[in-house]
Amino acid sequence: MNNKVKALILDWAGTVVDHGSVAPTTIFVEAFKQAFNFDISLTEARVPMGMGKWDHIKTLGELPEIDKRWQLQFGQAMQANDVDHIYETFMPLQKQKVADHAAPIKGVLPVITQLQQQGIKIGSCSGYPKQVMDILKVAAAEYGYKPDACVASDELAAGSRPGPWMALENVNQLAINNVAHCVKVDDSAPGIAEGLNAGMWTVGVALSGNAVGLTEQEWQTCDAQSLKSLTAKAYQELSNAGAHFVIDSLVDISPILNEINARLARGERP
Repeated sequence: MNNKVKALILDWAGTVVDHGSVAPTTIFVEAFKQAFNFDISLTEARVPMGMGKWDHIKTLGELPEIDKRWQLQFGQAMQANDVDHIYETFMPLQKQKVADHAAPIKGVLPVITQLQQQGIKIGSCSGYPKQVMDILKVAAAEYGYKPDACVASDELAAGSRPGPWMALENVNQLAINNVAHCVKVDDSAPGIAEGLNAGMWTVGVALSGNAVGLTEQEWQTCDAQSLKSLTAKAYQELSNAGAHFVIDSLVDISPILNEINARLARGERP
């Protein structure tokens, strides 16, 4: 009985709230524009999604196409002080907008409630810094989402994703004595890497998150061929990141937990 899943460590945007992980993406575009009158696309902004936001901005500046345009506009590669300035521009914009995207993804709250009633603890972590998470937690709680633990990207001296530290701090806060009894659920490659590096089972969320990047309304208006293409791409991206399992959304997690429990019973580990 003890050799079962004891905790889920859930990402926030694109996994539990904010269908399509819209809030952080649009703000990156706006922050680059306001800070330096420099244009990046939504597609580019999504590439490092899941990382801490300062690291996300730094990584964007290192993408070949962005680096080429940046050097053309400014005569040199992006510097650390440039990253600082964009981050400082990003923070108030994100704090203003994050509560607007706190609504839970359709169907996830009943699933989370059911898991908690079964005794499974719900941890959480995010690429958002604590200033933003403090706002998002309050807004999400008004919808009924209250995880048992929460760790932000700037709370730990060791760093954030793709390292294991936020996931492991959840293990600490939830008092779980075996990381193999934890499941990391995330919609981004860095978040999957975080779970793998922490020694956990990992589940990629394909359709509600960053891998597709569409709101629920946008998803519902897509034609059949687009849906098929986007689904295949998202599943492949998260599989390539090393996810043990990939599902459409967190709504589909229960059969996966049953499979993991069966594997644990056979003595398997992540």
